[in-house]
Amino acid sequence: MTELLTAAQMKAIEQAAIASGAVTGLTLMERAGAGVVQAVFEEWPELEKGRHRAVVLCGPGNNGGDGFVVARLLKARGWEVEVFLYGDPEKLPPDAKVNCERWRELGSIAPWGMLDAQNASPDLFVDAVFGTGITRPLPEEVARELLAATGSEARETRVVAVDMPSGQCADSGRMLAGTTGASSAACDLVVSFHSAKVGHYLDRSCQRSERLRVKDIGLAHDHDESQVHLVDETRLWANSGPGLSKRSFDHKYGHGHALILSGSFGRTGAARLAARGALRIGAGLVTLGVPGAAQMEVASQITALMLTRVEDAGGLAAVLEDARINALCLGPGMGLERARALVPGAVHARHRPGVVLDADALTAFAEAPEQLFQMLHPGCVLTPHGGEFARLFPDIATRLREEPMSGPAWSKVDATREAARRAGCVVLFKGPDTVIADPEGRCAVNAAVYDREAPWLATAGSGDVLAGFITGLLARGFAPRMAAETGAWLHVECARRFGPGLIAEDLPETLPGVLHDLRD
Repeated sequence: MTELLTAAQMKAIEQAAIASGAVTGLTLMERAGAGVVQAVFEEWPELEKGRHRAVVLCGPGNNGGDGFVVARLLKARGWEVEVFLYGDPEKLPPDAKVNCERWRELGSIAPWGMLDAQNASPDLFVDAVFGTGITRPLPEEVARELLAATGSEARETRVVAVDMPSGQCADSGRMLAGTTGASSAACDLVVSFHSAKVGHYLDRSCQRSERLRVKDIGLAHDHDESQVHLVDETRLWANSGPGLSKRSFDHKYGHGHALILSGSFGRTGAARLAARGALRIGAGLVTLGVPGAAQMEVASQITALMLTRVEDAGGLAAVLEDARINALCLGPGMGLERARALVPGAVHARHRPGVVLDADALTAFAEAPEQLFQMLHPGCVLTPHGGEFARLFPDIATRLREEPMSGPAWSKVDATREAARRAGCVVLFKGPDTVIADPEGRCAVNAAVYDREAPWLATAGSGDVLAGFITGLLARGFAPRMAAETGAWLHVECARRFGPGLIAEDLPETLPGVLHDLRD
């Protein structure tokens, strides 16, 4: 189970280990530098053989100390290494200063700003200027040097960043206000230590870094459910895996009955996508509730799905008298007027353990989101994309959009946690860096970045299928937060398995193969 740490949490873990006498700061710095070198050779095995050239940019803190270790270790392998230091070597922190002196026994430190990146063409460029602790904008002279070395799309130099790309907030993935040019800089590999940081998976991290490796440096800490977790296969299996299998002695109602409400004639496709997703993920029955005008349209398009007429709030109340219906989904293709009429009756049916509100069910309350929040309960899951989030939580979205003046910057994790507290239920804030939070502050990130990139999900209807996945899991008895995390993870895995050319209809049909692989 992967925890994502903030800069403060990582610092506290290091300080506790040093204070206990289990390790020294110098030892941690040595392990970090060795981890970077090891990661470089794992990523590019061809660099492990022969003589190569590296340029290492070191900063004024302990990140720079890691850079000096990297330089020394590469030099010991016969590399030609050139080191640049931003800052005064006499003002370095004690451990970084020791490693600076160790480097000086092997080579010199070149003046800052003298790197001719265009002509130097090293095999490896190491960014060890600023790491997880940066709280101010990247100085212009640092940004300029980084951009010169890493900004060209035609470059052949491999670029590795130590812990974080310089200037990127470890808590939010954002660049601080006033940073010039660095947002265009890129790196091929980020090497972090002990645990990934929250900012590795949020915001600009997925744009500036192609790959991430985390190296063990011999630290330990107590796991805390209040920390942010990455939704990965380990977490999925620990919390949800057994529940994804069906028991041989259950009948269809033992796996739940989901009701998906659709829009009117010509607008039923989104609900049908959601319903197909709910059925494929294992709900025993899935019924589409449609207005009379759309019955013929829907009946001609479905087979395994059930159909019932839901014209208005009274019709919904009548359908919900069937206590076997234990999960509802409202929003995909509903239309705003129909959503405003039906949402109250759906969420007030509190004996139902799960209600997913998506799309129009969220936008319908954009003018008065407080009305929606007053109706919600802990069994609800909201699944907004960025626009829908801004309509429901305008002040939170505004704060998230503001360019941060100092760090640690407010993040998408902070925004989603605040939204979940306000709504009183689980909020799944969609994107390549999907964040899921509950009202108690428990939070996870389902990131489609690095080796989990799934750009094919940017297609009409994919969000409707995700809503259906979550609804189906609620019907099967998953707790709301776990249903959201599991549905989001499977959603990305389906897209990755199918690949280019994906359309929304492919996601439910790809799911059985993903589930089969999980079972094995």
